[in-house]
Amino acid sequence: MADSRRTKSVYVPLSRKTAFADALAEARLALARAIRLALLRGAGALVFVSACAGLVALATFSPGDASLDNATIHAPSNWLGGFGATAADLLLRTFGIAALSFLAPPAIWGARAMTGRSVTRPLWRAVAWPVATVFVAGGLGILPKLEALPAETGGLLGLAIAGLSRHAAAAYSEPWLAFGAPAILLLVGLPLAFLATGLKFRPLLRGLANIPALVFWAFQRLPRLRSRERPVLDDRGDEDEEDAEEEEDPYGLSLRPEPIAGGLTRADERRREIRVKREEKKLAKSAKTARQPALNLGSSEFQLPPLGLLAEPVQHQDNASLSDEALEENARMLEAVLADFGVKGRIMAVRPGPVVTLYEFEPAAGVKSSRVIALADDVARSMSAVAARIAVVPGRNVIGIELPNQHRETVYLRELFACNEFEKSRAPLLLALGKTIGGDPVMADLARMPHLLIAGTTGSGKSVALNTMILSLLYRCPPDQTKLILIDPKMLELSSYEGIPHLLAPVVTEPKKAVVALKWAVREMEERYRKMSKLGVRGVEAFNERVRKAKDKGEQLKRTVQTGFDRETGKPVYEDEILELEPMPYIVLVVDEVADLMMISGKEIEGAVQRLAQMARAAGIHLIAATQRPSVDVITGTIKANFPTRISFQVTSKVDSRTILGEQGAEQLLGQGDMLYMMAGGRIGRVHGP
Repeated sequence: MADSRRTKSVYVPLSRKTAFADALAEARLALARAIRLALLRGAGALVFVSACAGLVALATFSPGDASLDNATIHAPSNWLGGFGATAADLLLRTFGIAALSFLAPPAIWGARAMTGRSVTRPLWRAVAWPVATVFVAGGLGILPKLEALPAETGGLLGLAIAGLSRHAAAAYSEPWLAFGAPAILLLVGLPLAFLATGLKFRPLLRGLANIPALVFWAFQRLPRLRSRERPVLDDRGDEDEEDAEEEEDPYGLSLRPEPIAGGLTRADERRREIRVKREEKKLAKSAKTARQPALNLGSSEFQLPPLGLLAEPVQHQDNASLSDEALEENARMLEAVLADFGVKGRIMAVRPGPVVTLYEFEPAAGVKSSRVIALADDVARSMSAVAARIAVVPGRNVIGIELPNQHRETVYLRELFACNEFEKSRAPLLLALGKTIGGDPVMADLARMPHLLIAGTTGSGKSVALNTMILSLLYRCPPDQTKLILIDPKMLELSSYEGIPHLLAPVVTEPKKAVVALKWAVREMEERYRKMSKLGVRGVEAFNERVRKAKDKGEQLKRTVQTGFDRETGKPVYEDEILELEPMPYIVLVVDEVADLMMISGKEIEGAVQRLAQMARAAGIHLIAATQRPSVDVITGTIKANFPTRISFQVTSKVDSRTILGEQGAEQLLGQGDMLYMMAGGRIGRVHGP
């Protein structure tokens, strides 16, 4: 009975009220989840749009737009209008280029939030974001100011951090802190900024790893695409070749030899005649009867020095060693010497000059040019020459072998000043450098260089070249058009120019005063930029022309500036500012020995030279720096990068030649004015100075 009385367990379903309550709770949770997701996406869209707007404002920033400290009547060129110009100016003034690290993480966070993805470790990334911005700005604070930025490269924040590092370096007597601390901040800040974005390294590295495969695939497809497209042949190729042959070569290195009429058998080829090509002299007239170049001196009564002050050139007698028979014999001997060293080829042409003779050697197929260049010392020994220079002729299938003549002709300065190139040139700062291998005069415009770096050992002709350049300016430019600042730590070379009217200051002989002179030049450059900005011109030539035209017409130079706003209407108030401007002369700084200055105050000299080399061209300030010790501690990477035009006289080793020119060859020069002249494009030519 007891077992029958036990009740069985029965499943009792939930009531309708309980089921409704659970459904309502789930609906509330779903609604809250949807609202939270909508708010997240809305906030992400707002952050993304704001950050992207800031990036667009930075990308289209223009220094001429209206900002907090710049009023203008012109419409802003910023894509976001006046608000974008003001915002970009504020960001760049505060953070500098580090504004990118300030805007990039929020843009990526907003993009992730818009797609419904959350940012992992939000608190950690929110802390890393401003810290990375401060570190990057501090690291950029040591870099020089860019012209396109309203403030320093690292902004006011980077400037303050760089100042703190300099004070710390001075307080603890640790000079490396001035540059080491900001560099460490930059190295830490860049990875920290990347981590703050929330991106991962592996997908990025995976994408970078696919780039070589993509490039390899493109190179495989390129021949197939070229084979499908066959151009239609016409006669324009012949015209282009004729035009290319007619282009003038200032160094005579790309002249093509005339083809030999008729075919040659092997026996005839051995007995062929080697063509001797003599360059015609391009002097305007005899230097004895040459007249002074006629220049527009304006209102100045200054008389240019006459050519009679210079030594008259001596008539050169015919050199028996430069006769056609002697040159042909030397050419065949040179072929035999090269064949002894396993280099096959032939001499195509011989070009005699006043100091050296150029032999154009065409190597046989499969002969590397580096192998021939490496035989320079052996060729000089075998040919009984003092030195031999071997270099590839640009644009030709020949290698130039330069051997010195037995009797060297003297290059006279009066002869250079009497030539057509010097007399008829309109270059404002024309320098007479010397003659080419063929005897043609070589001129260079310092205003287009715009700066010149000279190196060479004692006795190589470096100081004579400096005096030649200074005399070139004195014989063409009156004092009201060109001013000189001469820095001569050796107290010997430039002291003879003391008292000439072209000098802005007495010849500087003390290194500390040289630093002051260079800093004055930097301040003068900045002042000239402010004057040109007021007048709306981009260079000193346009500035002087504008001022002279206004003076000739009796006009006053004015510019419209905003002085405030009208209290009643709220419209801006503009007034005309009268500009009292005078033509600005060119300023040429000549430093005879950079090594002495770098030993005493290297950082200050390097900083001033860098500022002048980067920005002084438009202001009409040009620098000629010379040194007899072309080592890496004197010609630093900063100085070398800002002097594209360089001249190297004879140096002691190949290392010094590579330091100044980037290649060897200067150690094989003959000295006494023999130089290698590297133009801004990197092309190197040999010049014989006075």
